[in-house]
Amino acid sequence: DMTARFQNLSERDLQEIALAIRSGRLSRPFATVTLKRIVAGDCADSAAVDLQWLSKNGFGPEQVAVALDLLRMERRERPLIEDVIELVTTGPDVSGISNRDTSVVVRELFAAATESVLASGYAIHQGRRVFQTLADRMLEIPQLKVRLFLDIQRGQGDTTIERDLIRRFSERFRSHQWPKDRPLPDLFFDPRSLETDTDRRACLHAKCVVIDNERVFISSANFTQAAQRRNLEVGLQIRSRDVADRIVRYFNGLVEKKLLTPIT
Repeated sequence: DMTARFQNLSERDLQEIALAIRSGRLSRPFATVTLKRIVAGDCADSAAVDLQWLSKNGFGPEQVAVALDLLRMERRERPLIEDVIELVTTGPDVSGISNRDTSVVVRELFAAATESVLASGYAIHQGRRVFQTLADRMLEIPQLKVRLFLDIQRGQGDTTIERDLIRRFSERFRSHQWPKDRPLPDLFFDPRSLETDTDRRACLHAKCVVIDNERVFISSANFTQAAQRRNLEVGLQIRSRDVADRIVRYFNGLVEKKLLTPIT
């Protein structure tokens, strides 16, 4: 696999090796001692192994040089990791550490949604403030598809029947946690959270937001004012259609299998 080769070499290293091969300064068997005149010594050993691997797999000198050129161009077009993944925190600032604030990022994500929002959280408190931007966006864009996956909790020793716990949660969410006079999202929960047998009980603990199947926010923060503004929380915002699609397909699969069910 070419993408797994030459990981320690920079774009400039790849270019210099290709030039050395074409000029005849570097040739088979691609000895480390010769490579050390072209690239840094700590990279020469692994580069020699990779060049020998190409040679053993039938690559002639010009083919090796072309392969290095292609790899260099692929590296140039590939986005830097810091352009794809962004640190997001709640808590005190630390000198020398650059990061985004959780509440700001969540509001920006909700405000930017144009097609779909998938949000999963364990706890909600002062939800009207947390979800205000999302609710406003739903009013602005009626076709925006919003699904919230939330945890319904059964208290210790609580034997209330399941349908009553679901009804109470639904009423409380609509009357206290969701902004007034705004369209309601589709709500889902994990039925295992209401098991009376504590050994079988589970909770929906995932905390993430997916916007338009292209931007993902994964965090320790719940949908609470404390988590968004005061607690010590760490998360990552990821710009990746592949990651977003996999998360969405995972939740879709759980819904299709009725492992996550609607809150009505």
